[in-house]
Amino acid sequence: MRSRRLALLLPLCGVLLPAQPATPVATLLEVRTITPREEPYAGWPTVVRRANGELWTVWSGGRDAHVCPMGQVRAMTSRDGGATWTYPRVLLDTALDDRDAGVVETARGTLLVTTFTSLAYAPYLQRAQAMTDFKTGGWNAQPMPAEQLARWIATHARLDDATRQAELGQWVIRSTDGGLTWSARIPTVVNSPHGPIRLRDGRLLYPGKELWTPAKRIGAAESSDDGLTWRWLAAIPARPGDDATNGYHELHGVETDDGRIVVQIRNHNPAQKGETLQCESADGGRTWTVPAAIGVWGLPSHLLRLRDGRLLMTYGHRRAPWGNQARVSADHGRTWSAPIFLSGEGGSRDLGYPSTVQLEDGSLLSVWYEKLPGAAAAVLRQARWRLN
Repeated sequence: MRSRRLALLLPLCGVLLPAQPATPVATLLEVRTITPREEPYAGWPTVVRRANGELWTVWSGGRDAHVCPMGQVRAMTSRDGGATWTYPRVLLDTALDDRDAGVVETARGTLLVTTFTSLAYAPYLQRAQAMTDFKTGGWNAQPMPAEQLARWIATHARLDDATRQAELGQWVIRSTDGGLTWSARIPTVVNSPHGPIRLRDGRLLYPGKELWTPAKRIGAAESSDDGLTWRWLAAIPARPGDDATNGYHELHGVETDDGRIVVQIRNHNPAQKGETLQCESADGGRTWTVPAAIGVWGLPSHLLRLRDGRLLMTYGHRRAPWGNQARVSADHGRTWSAPIFLSGEGGSRDLGYPSTVQLEDGSLLSVWYEKLPGAAAAVLRQARWRLN
């Protein structure tokens, strides 16, 4: 497709959006679907660029819908900057729903892929079995066909009740041979869609949330042994009036050039609901500031430090214009630019979770998931773009 200036005028939903004065000029080079046509519902991806230039994108696939029992962790790789991708492969397929997928390369060159197991589908299944005219509602707003119901029942029946509960967790798998083979699951204490980040001191820091404990703590875990073991490091305090347990979700972080760690949080508290909150640590993640709103409606976000030291946040915009946006910080995350519009073709809020890498030539590649208007299932999409 013809490149265009993103920060100047972009046609979205029939409306021309004018430039914001604080917005850097960005040029969109390409937007396209990267999952094959026969790939089932694909959601919540992360993309990483390895030291050797190879790209990996991982996601939750093999699904019926946004909520279902049969999610798997899948992956594709690219050796030409995202121009072509390998055919999808399954990295992990437990007996529960394997949701989200993060990926990072460690200082030793190890690939780590994160996920969590879920029973979120169980209430839908119970209601479907009890009602002949059942419609799942929410993300599954369609009649439950008999064939689909039978598939859900058969998938659910792979484990008994006690084993299902024991299988709930937050996990990482490791590959020390470039993705050829993968380890057994390792518990990670916390989870978040895009996974942990690598720090300059060699540690892996995982800003996230405990999913299956009564406390559901919000904070950071760390690994000092290349992802083999994880331990709780520190809690992130809540804003006065916020319910962190039920209102803070899906964190991601970045280490800045001035030695801080910036973490952003998906906020569902009444104050600034649907906005991104931000906190920071000046001591390697051992203590954290109280989260504060940064004036960005959209969630969840992915953070990237660019080669010139600027920070980039990409996030889903799950209301009109349905799509994905980006913002830039030239002061290590203390302030953020006006939005850059990466996409606006979505048909509903079933989209987002973009993540971004910087390619060899300095251009950027963002990957997200999206159910396009009229489509039966969500696909993975990518944008290649330049930031001036």
